[in-house]
Amino acid sequence: MVIIIVLAILLLLGIWLAVGYNALVRGRNLIRESWSGIDVQLKRRHDLIPNLVESVKAYSSHEQKLFAEISQNRAKSIKTEGVAAKGEYENMISGQIKSLIAIAEAYPDLKAQSGFLELQRSLSEIEDQIQYARRYYNAVVRDYNIRVESFPSMIYARAFGFKRADYFEIEFATQREVVNTKFD
Repeated sequence: MVIIIVLAILLLLGIWLAVGYNALVRGRNLIRESWSGIDVQLKRRHDLIPNLVESVKAYSSHEQKLFAEISQNRAKSIKTEGVAAKGEYENMISGQIKSLIAIAEAYPDLKAQSGFLELQRSLSEIEDQIQYARRYYNAVVRDYNIRVESFPSMIYARAFGFKRADYFEIEFATQREVVNTKFD
């Protein structure tokens, strides 16, 4: 009788460990899958950047430093693997795209050009898609990190080498600054 109880406890413990381990594997795979959604949208944005630069370059040739920086950061971001590092490059690119759009604002002919307007519309659409993908990714990461850090799953998470995942934070080029107004 004691042997049956011990075997039942060991069986339950084994099932509990297997279910917990499988939940961690599922979480890790969901993170990878959700990251691919972000990656696809970032590639779309990277593909749009040269066209945006060329459009503005035709009107403003004296901004060569900005054009070069955008190209360099785009190349670095494409090669970067880590979520946090990619986020840093993407934030730099967002700031540079904001500068590019600000330069374009100084050229009414460029602003009115249908090709440039289409590029701006595409950029806005892509950044919306990145935002949706980022929210999904960060929700998956949150759920995974809770499992990795909470008891008792943290015991076998550590034993099997599961680590916290990084959130993806990015500032968008089409995001508007909040305007502070004072009423006297």
